[in-house]
Amino acid sequence: MPLTDVIVVGAGIAGLTAARRLQDEGLSVIVLDKGRGVGGRLATRRVGGARVDHGAQFFTARSDRFRAQVDRWLEAGVAREWCRGFRQPPDGHPRYVGAAGMTALAKDLAGGVDVRVGTAVGGLTPISAGWAVATRRLAGDGGGDTRGAITTPEGTGPGDTGPGDTGPGPTGAEKAGAGSAASSRAVLVTAPAPQALALLAAGTVPLPAESAEALGAIRYDPTMAALVTIEGPSAVPAPGGVQLDEGPIRWVGDNLAKGVSDVPAVTLHASGPESTARWEEPPDATLSALLAAGAGWLGPSRVIEAQLVRWRYAQPTVTHPDRFLVAVGGPHPVVCAGDAFGEARVEGAALSGWAAAGELLERLG
Repeated sequence: MPLTDVIVVGAGIAGLTAARRLQDEGLSVIVLDKGRGVGGRLATRRVGGARVDHGAQFFTARSDRFRAQVDRWLEAGVAREWCRGFRQPPDGHPRYVGAAGMTALAKDLAGGVDVRVGTAVGGLTPISAGWAVATRRLAGDGGGDTRGAITTPEGTGPGDTGPGDTGPGPTGAEKAGAGSAASSRAVLVTAPAPQALALLAAGTVPLPAESAEALGAIRYDPTMAALVTIEGPSAVPAPGGVQLDEGPIRWVGDNLAKGVSDVPAVTLHASGPESTARWEEPPDATLSALLAAGAGWLGPSRVIEAQLVRWRYAQPTVTHPDRFLVAVGGPHPVVCAGDAFGEARVEGAALSGWAAAGELLERLG
């Protein structure tokens, strides 16, 4: 079993940012993700004839570190500026989007990295050289609940509040393939904190009490998203996005106006309280309720198709104060990172991955 320097769990922006930095510095890296594609909260999918961003809707760049990455994306045509604010008058701060949907950012970061999607991680076991990581391949295409229009990804969600578009991760309906193992000197876990705790508990990780307490203190709000294709233009005003301070709907995005879709399609994000209250409700009833609540933004156009996506760990509400957590120290560390470390934004997740990679580089030499 060949030894890899670092195994990264999670192919969202934190995991991919870390993997790229580690690989650029000469370390060997494998990224594992149970979804059928990369991206995590950078989620784009097809709904009817439309392309729809249903996780992160946009991103900003406030730090020099992330601004340098955004400049590279802009130059390469991977990202573009959408607008400078959604209220009137605009605040003048640029909001960026993936040129072909938010997933484009993750696909760019994943280029040249050994990313293995459709792969679930079962647990970590200490070995003399580091860690044995139990994995299993997921049957089928590894993505989504194919029984209907209701899907439940585990742990990504709204933003800063073509072909190959990714969808949510596998559900319980998927059948696991044969188990296998990989080994590494260190592990970086970028899954949501509850999943990170479950992963570490599933193996034989000597997790210190303070690390378990720190991960257990992180909290998330769920989010439900209605993805709606319509016959004609929506009623969403320019530039195509509305942030609401109260009510059951907190975000409305027109994917045609933002340049993601070629046909009219609207994303409706429910608020955290609304999503929590309806989490156990029958999905069809939830979708109907969100369509009714957002009807004014859909305009008079006929609804062609509507899907409901549920994100259990969408928006961190209680974050860890630092960019990462060294859950297990020593020469073979286990580090946790993601959008719940430092700040709950796309930029925050990227900076968390960058900082976690820096810590691993120091520890691994």
